[in-house]
Amino acid sequence: MSTIRIWYQSYVDAALGGPYLDHLRPHLERIRDRDTEISVREMTPPDSYAHPLMELRCARLAVKNAIRAEREGYDAVAFGHMQDSGLWEARAAVRIPVLSLGECSMLHACTLGARAGIITINPGFVPGFFQQIAKYGLQQRVPYVYSVGYQPGGLMPAFQSAADAALVIAEFRAQAERLVANGVDVVIPGGGIPMLLLAEAGVHEIGGAPVLNGLHALIKHTEMAVILRRESGIEVSRLGDFRLAPDHVVEQFLEE
Repeated sequence: MSTIRIWYQSYVDAALGGPYLDHLRPHLERIRDRDTEISVREMTPPDSYAHPLMELRCARLAVKNAIRAEREGYDAVAFGHMQDSGLWEARAAVRIPVLSLGECSMLHACTLGARAGIITINPGFVPGFFQQIAKYGLQQRVPYVYSVGYQPGGLMPAFQSAADAALVIAEFRAQAERLVANGVDVVIPGGGIPMLLLAEAGVHEIGGAPVLNGLHALIKHTEMAVILRRESGIEVSRLGDFRLAPDHVVEQFLEE
């Protein structure tokens, strides 16, 4: 099989999320297929605060980078961001597959159990998650979103200190146990940062419920999207939300 080149768009940079990125790159190298090349790209300014205005700004940068990735010959784009900011717009701007952490995590969780729950890092993300869940039509499959209390950069010490990591994991475990008590049978950590922390700590189940490493799911779904496009010609539908933008519309977007 020929090489698959994936542009992996992080929504943090080294200034905010350096310890995370230092752990993320080797993690992605371990889980990629041997014929896959993953280029992790930072975002500056990063997503540094839980607020819709922040997500709108980051979405614009993400879409611009998806267009750049296609023009530079990448086979697919993976947004490593649980809020999926810019995902549908990017799909309507490029021909290559674009996948994102939140959508892939929720859809894959549906193959693991009947009801999943999300544990986000900050209460400010909760309303946005419920909007995503409704957008994807998953209200019955993902009925709960719980939270701990960190801003995106607040979890960085956990990648540098075992004691800090243990504290964060204990907080996520407590919320996961609440989810399981309410009938959830799959736990989704609400972001790449907690997903990676839990995966590196070997926390793959809590109370009998699988703890999904959505980073792994995202890479495998992205590889599969490229393979299906190459071998079967399967692409996203252009009849509705992902109707491809004309070239002049794309250029106007890039100019602003």
